[in-house]
Amino acid sequence: MNKKSTKYGLAVLLTITLISILMGFFKIFSTDFFSISKNSKKVEQPAQNSFSYNKDSNYYIAVVNISGVIQEKGSEYNQKWLLSTIRSLKNDKKNAGILLYVNSPGGTVYHADEAYLELLKYKETGKKIYAYFAEMATSGGYYIGCAADKIYANRNTITGSIGVISASSIDATDFLEKIGIKSITIHTGKNKNMLNYNEKPTEEQIQIMQSLSDEAYGQFTQIVSESRNMNIKDVQKIADGRIYSAKQAKENGLIDEIFTFDEAKKSIKSDFESENLSFKTFRYEKSESLRSILLEGFSSIKNPASAFGQAPLLSYGKF
Repeated sequence: MNKKSTKYGLAVLLTITLISILMGFFKIFSTDFFSISKNSKKVEQPAQNSFSYNKDSNYYIAVVNISGVIQEKGSEYNQKWLLSTIRSLKNDKKNAGILLYVNSPGGTVYHADEAYLELLKYKETGKKIYAYFAEMATSGGYYIGCAADKIYANRNTITGSIGVISASSIDATDFLEKIGIKSITIHTGKNKNMLNYNEKPTEEQIQIMQSLSDEAYGQFTQIVSESRNMNIKDVQKIADGRIYSAKQAKENGLIDEIFTFDEAKKSIKSDFESENLSFKTFRYEKSESLRSILLEGFSSIKNPASAFGQAPLLSYGKF
């Protein structure tokens, strides 16, 4: 390997390292305007097995924001916060229902399903769940919306994208060889290092990931079928990963109404036949310290694969 190739290879690695650090620093300048509402504090009351609504009493609908990529935690989304909020609302005697305000491109299978299942537990009390799709409610965002008894959407909403990405990686073996860098991962088990940037995927490995994708897809389409009261074959016809406009989604049975947000709230009020019903907003705010930002930036350096764009396994979106 000549000196020119060595210098070029080192320059590439240095560039990747600097980009990883800068990505961490960049987050210090980004602000999340969502806040944890005082209404999201835990209410220490026993869960109700059967919610009984009295239209003459002062109840409220919780508008729970689901924004950003559905994952463990991010600048806009936090799984623990969401689950905790749902559980608190489940135990709140003054809460009559949840209106999910969804503006998300999707996320991981695990987190979308965990949120969906928590919402189903909430519904066991007899309380209702509604969903309003804002700018985008695709893939995992639509998955969570399937917990709703009724789905509203803005006329400019993009939704659908019912499909699964089991894995995504970049095969950098030819590139590394060209610049004179040899990367070796010591492992036991022929498939332990599959989809790493320094090893070409085999046909067997591709089939392994396809089987995981197919299984998660079956789960997704079954949930859509049950939620929307549609035949599973009809769901599969429209669940090919494509996105839909609000009008197309309604024609295909994926949503119920095309309303503005205010119109959706008015419709919900009519369901409860009460003018006393109010809406309280629950939003998440991420507060970060400089230390956590720096640690997140350096974490990508510890795993070289992250620099080559390896995506998390099994995700519903982003479309």
